[in-house]
Amino acid sequence: MTQLKTATPWTSIDHENIRLSELLGALSHALDLTEGQPAGHCVRSCWIGIHVGRAMGLPDLQLWELYYTILLKDLGCSTNAARICQLYLADDLSFKHDYKTVSDRLPQVLGFVFSHTGLKAGLADRFRAILNIMQNGGEIARELIETRCQRGAEIARQLHFPKAVCDGILSLDEHWNGLGKPNQIAGPAIPLYSRIALLSQIVDVFHRSAGREAALTEVRSRLGTWFDPHVVACFEQVAEDERFWEVLASETVETEVFALEPARRQILVDEDYLDDIARAFAQIIDSKSPFTSGHSERVAVYSDLIAEQMGFPVERRRWLKRAALLHDIGKLGVSNSILDKNGKLDEAEWVAMRNHATLSENILSRIEAFAEMARIGGGHHERLDGKGYPKGLDATQIAVETRIVSVADVFDALTANRPYRDAMPIPKALGIMRGEVGTSFDPDCFAALERSLDALNTVAELKAA
Repeated sequence: MTQLKTATPWTSIDHENIRLSELLGALSHALDLTEGQPAGHCVRSCWIGIHVGRAMGLPDLQLWELYYTILLKDLGCSTNAARICQLYLADDLSFKHDYKTVSDRLPQVLGFVFSHTGLKAGLADRFRAILNIMQNGGEIARELIETRCQRGAEIARQLHFPKAVCDGILSLDEHWNGLGKPNQIAGPAIPLYSRIALLSQIVDVFHRSAGREAALTEVRSRLGTWFDPHVVACFEQVAEDERFWEVLASETVETEVFALEPARRQILVDEDYLDDIARAFAQIIDSKSPFTSGHSERVAVYSDLIAEQMGFPVERRRWLKRAALLHDIGKLGVSNSILDKNGKLDEAEWVAMRNHATLSENILSRIEAFAEMARIGGGHHERLDGKGYPKGLDATQIAVETRIVSVADVFDALTANRPYRDAMPIPKALGIMRGEVGTSFDPDCFAALERSLDALNTVAELKAA
């Protein structure tokens, strides 16, 4: 009989001291993954932008709104990943990483298209893809940016942020000269927070890759085209401070950014808000691939049903639902060329896919109160017989909560469409899982899943009678 002791007994979690800035700052690292940027990109951009905002003399309320506009500027970034792979026949992560270095100068744009489109595709497919982009490039770029920015603004609203923050995210890619996307807004009509955020992300990208002088050169080259001249002038003022650059390049930049949030407007996160944040980031995760739409939400529902059957208290079930919603957050760091592949993964692709569990644990462990959630994110592909991944844990090391999410995760994966097969009927999926009870799946958790499904069927039959 499989040992059912939890590896780490649950103790009541204290959420009273979780600051919104620290929680969203940690989760923003998942957004960095999806944009193909080095970890901490959103946080560093926030450091840059808040200093520009201060140099402009913005009051506390506007600084607070600017803070979250920049920290969450990439909320919609997962929604266009699959489309990028489809249109450019490219790895979305490297595509997005490199695209942030491209200006709107035609030679640079053309060079990017030829160097990033269909490099691993057949010659005919690559030619068709390049021809399509050359003929429809403007509309393609507008579509990709509009999808990302609109979705980002929508998620910001779900996270309870005011209209000014949502508008700042919506217009992130508008340019001072009116040639930006998606609405070609020009000059002062572009929200101020968008103007500062755009400059901030470009500064971080070039500073991180090539240093201070490269960042300054790039900003000056885009003055009056991409960037508001006044915003650039304030950045030039900030750039004279040596400490600004020292912190930007340091390991302590995240701590410094959390300290920048206007003190009078700091928000502590309560239980209801934690639920809303988990649901919002679950939507970001599931938007990465058309084949995972609704996956995290369903895994949370199945996990809750299993936990209910196993007698978990309501408070613990609420916590477990959050963990289930966020268990796959590391998939934001996996290319859609792998997630959506219609065929067997090669060894390198399989290594990248398996790494999502480690990424999930790394992101969630940045939040002290999420330590247990981090273990679930990192361990939901472990097996009781020690043959799972990424650590090869065995039954004595896998907590019962992780076992619950593992059962729920596989059940949903089997009963949903995948690139390589259609959804399985429930009886077939349960039959496959039953064959691995005791080796992969915990017997009590699987039995609880079956009982919960039987109960749902009974309710459905009663309603139909």
